[in-house]
Amino acid sequence: MKILVLNCGSSSLKFKVFSDRDLYWLAGGMVERIGQPDSRLRLTWAGGENEWPGAAPDHRIALQRVFHLLTQHDIVADPTQLGVVGHRVVHGGDRFRTPLLIDAASLEELRQLTPLAPLHHPANLRGIELATALCQGVPQVAVFDTAFHHTLPPRAWRYALPAWTWHEYQVRRYGFHGTSVQYVSRRAAKWLDRPIEELNLIVLHLGNGASVTAVQGGRSIDTSMGMTPLEGVVMGTRCGDIDASVPFYLMRQTGLDVTAVERMLFFESGLHGLCGSGDMRTVRAHAAAGDADAQLALDVAGYRLKKYIGAYSAALGRVDAVIFTAGIGENDADMRQRACNGLELFGIHLDSARNGAEGTDERCVSRDDSPVQIWVIPTDEELEIARIALDFITTA
Repeated sequence: MKILVLNCGSSSLKFKVFSDRDLYWLAGGMVERIGQPDSRLRLTWAGGENEWPGAAPDHRIALQRVFHLLTQHDIVADPTQLGVVGHRVVHGGDRFRTPLLIDAASLEELRQLTPLAPLHHPANLRGIELATALCQGVPQVAVFDTAFHHTLPPRAWRYALPAWTWHEYQVRRYGFHGTSVQYVSRRAAKWLDRPIEELNLIVLHLGNGASVTAVQGGRSIDTSMGMTPLEGVVMGTRCGDIDASVPFYLMRQTGLDVTAVERMLFFESGLHGLCGSGDMRTVRAHAAAGDADAQLALDVAGYRLKKYIGAYSAALGRVDAVIFTAGIGENDADMRQRACNGLELFGIHLDSARNGAEGTDERCVSRDDSPVQIWVIPTDEELEIARIALDFITTA
C-alpha cells in the first residue's frame, strides 16, 4: 500500500509518496507556478529525476500530470489503489483537534473555516477536492497545522479581548507549524535518548514563515504564532509582533483601507519591509556588501528569536534542548548564532565550530559542557503527515 501526501498552495503543489510498511520514501516533487507560462513539474525518485516544463495551467492538470509521472515510473500503479492520501491543511480552528476523514459533510465544515485562513485554506481544500475525484474510493485524511497546539493552556491561547470575541467568533491563539514541531520533537527525543514525556524543548521552525514553540513532555504549551501566521517573530514578508494600534494609525494617516493594510502586514513587511527582500539569501548578500538596511534586518530578526528563546525558557522552567529546523533553521549558521548569543545564563552554549560546519544531517551544535543541548534537525512534514494519516486509518 502506498501513501500519498499533498500540500496544495495557491500556485504550487508539493507531493511525496511513501510505503506503508516502514514509511519509506519512494518519490516526491513539486509543481511550481501553476497557471503561469513557466510552470514546471519536478519529480525525484530512487531511480533519478524528471522535469516537465509548462506542466500546469491549473491545479487539476497539475495533479493529473503528477499521477502520470508516478505511474510512468512504476511508483504508483493506479491512483485508485493508494492506501490513503494525507493532506496538509493549515487551519483547523477550534473544531478540528485531530486528523479528519474527508467526506461531503466534513468538507463543508472545513469550508466554514476559510475566514480564519483566507490565504491558505481555499488552496488546501482544492487539493482535497481534486484528490477525491482522481483517487475515487481512497481515504482522504486532513492533517492540521494547528492540531499540535491544542494542548496550549488557556493562559497561553486566550487574548485579553472581550469574551464575545472568543465565544462568538473564535478569536484566540491557535499556532501553526505544528506538524513540523511534532516531527522534530520526536526526532530530538531519539537523539537525546530520553522519553519525549520527560523532555522540555524549544523548537524554532525558521523558513519564510517562522515560529518558536515551547514543548513540554511532547505537548505544546506556548507558541509564537497566533490566530493567524502573522504573529510572532520576524518572517520573510510578515511583520510578526507589532503594536495592535499600528494598522489603525496607518489607516487614519494614509487613507489605506483594511485590505491594503492586511496585504502590507502579510506580504510587504518582515525582512522585505526592512530591507526590500524577503529571501534570506538575498538579505545576506546585501548585508555582506555593506547594505545597512539588510544588516539591520538580520539584527532585528535574530534579536526577536533570542527574546522568544528567553521567554520560553522561563515558561518551561527547565530546557533540555533548543532545536532549529526548516530552511533557515537548518542552513543558516549565522542566524542560529544570533538567536543563541548571550543566552549562556540560561545554560545555552553554542559551539561556533560545530555550528559553522557544513552539513545536512541531524547534528548537535552546542558545546559538550552546555547544560542545554542545541540541535539542528531537518524537518519532514510530509513524513509526519504520512505517519499521522496511516495511524488514523489503521486505528479508526
